[in-house]
Amino acid sequence: MRLIARYGGPDLYVTEYFRVTPDSKLDATILKSITQNDTGIPVIAQMIGQDIPALIRTAKALEQYPIAGIDLNLGCPAPVVCRKDAGGGLLRQPERVNEILKVLRETIQGRFTVKCRVGFTDKAEFPRLLEVFQNHAIDGLTVHGRTVKDAYKTAVHPECVALAVQTMPCPVIANGNVVDVPTGVAYLRHTQAAGLMLGRGAIRHPWLFDHLRAHWEGREVTPRTGRDMMDYIQNLYDMTAAFHPHYETNSHVQKMKRYMVYITTGIADGQFEYRIRRVSTEPEFFAACHEYLDNDLPLPVRPPETSSVFCGFAELK
Repeated sequence: MRLIARYGGPDLYVTEYFRVTPDSKLDATILKSITQNDTGIPVIAQMIGQDIPALIRTAKALEQYPIAGIDLNLGCPAPVVCRKDAGGGLLRQPERVNEILKVLRETIQGRFTVKCRVGFTDKAEFPRLLEVFQNHAIDGLTVHGRTVKDAYKTAVHPECVALAVQTMPCPVIANGNVVDVPTGVAYLRHTQAAGLMLGRGAIRHPWLFDHLRAHWEGREVTPRTGRDMMDYIQNLYDMTAAFHPHYETNSHVQKMKRYMVYITTGIADGQFEYRIRRVSTEPEFFAACHEYLDNDLPLPVRPPETSSVFCGFAELK
C-alpha cells in the first residue's frame, strides 16, 4: 500500500482478507495495513469465511479500528478456500449467502460491501446471486467478471457486470483484466460500472492508477522505461523485506518471484521471466533485473496480445 501510493495509488484500498473461523483472531500482519496506514488513502477491511458467529465477532472487532468499511469476500477461487465453503465456494449456496448477508448487515454499523464472481461454475448462476444481493442494503458490490472455475485463465464477462449495474441499487465496481488504460476504459464503457478495482495489473504496472486518472483528466503521461521498473522492483524488495520481522534473504527472493510473475510479463519476449524463475539468491535476482531492465527502452504497457488471460474485450485483442 505504501509503495503503490508513491506511484499515484487508488482512491481506496482493500486489505488482504482476514480468515474467519470459529477460533480465529484478527491477523496481526494484515491489521498493520489498517493501524499503520500512513498513505492518507482510506482502507476497507476484508473478511472471508462462512461461520456466522465468527463473522459477527470479527466484524465487531474490525469496526473498532479506523476503517472505511467491511467487505465480505465471495470471490476467492483458491481450492483450499472453496473446499471450506468460503470465498467463491459460498456461491454454490445462495441461501447460505443470503443468511450471512442478513446478519452482517444487521451487525455492521458502517459501510458494508461484497466482492463476488459471476458464479461458481457458470455465469448463468449470476442472476440468482444478484437476487440475493438485492435482499440486503449493501453499500457496494465489486464483481470480478469470471466464474470461480474460470480462476484467472479466461477473458472476463463484461455483460455480467453490466447486468449487476442495471440490477443493483448500490454502486457496482468492475474487477478483472484491467492491465492498461484501454482495458480499463473499455470495461467501464461496456458495463457502465461506477469504478474499477485493480489487483494484478497494478502489481505489474504501478503507474496504472495515475495513467487512468491522466486519461480522464486529459493529461499526458511520461512513458516508463526499464530503469523505472528497476527502481520499482528495488523499492518493492526493500519495503516488503522491512515489513517482515524474520527477513531471510533467499526466502525473500522466493517471495519476490511471486510478484515477478506479473512484472516480467511482456519484457524481452519472455526471456526475463524465464531467467527470473530460475534465480535463488539475491545476487542472482538483481543480476537478472539489471540485465533486462538497466536501459531506457519503453516498457510494454500491455502483456502480450496472445494472452487471453489479459484481454476481455474483442476490440482490444
